[in-house]
Amino acid sequence: RPLAPHVTPRHPPFAMLQRAIRRAAAVTSRRTGWCVRGFGATDITRLKTEHPNMSQIVVHESTSTIYLAGQVPNDFSLDAKGQAKEVLAKVDSLLGEVGSNKSNLLSAQVWLKTMDDFAAFNEVWQEWVDPDNKPVRAAVEANMAQKDILVEVMVVATRGQ
Repeated sequence: RPLAPHVTPRHPPFAMLQRAIRRAAAVTSRRTGWCVRGFGATDITRLKTEHPNMSQIVVHESTSTIYLAGQVPNDFSLDAKGQAKEVLAKVDSLLGEVGSNKSNLLSAQVWLKTMDDFAAFNEVWQEWVDPDNKPVRAAVEANMAQKDILVEVMVVATRGQ
């Protein structure tokens, strides 16, 4: 809905209101660390950034939300169960580095080279996941970046209480 004909961006009360909003936003930003433009962009921490394409861990500090990059096994010669155990151990380790754990998982995305490994992965997953704090999860079949990778897992978590 357009502004009333007598109220324009150059109209003194409109300009005063704009200045008041900018001042309030600046004060809020200084007090909370929030950046009004970019919605909290100043409180993002990126860790393990050696890879040229990604960070392994990104933490949105004001919401305590932790994002992990997709984790793959180090030993590609393992079967799906072995790779799943190794990947979930990496997830545990990375979450621990930022003060969290698997009980604080919010979501998990699982990529399997073949759905023939779905039951084997679920067996390992059920032993690993906190039964009282299971995240939402999706598991799909996917072509992997390297032919011997059978499992990849990406999670989002929080630091919890």
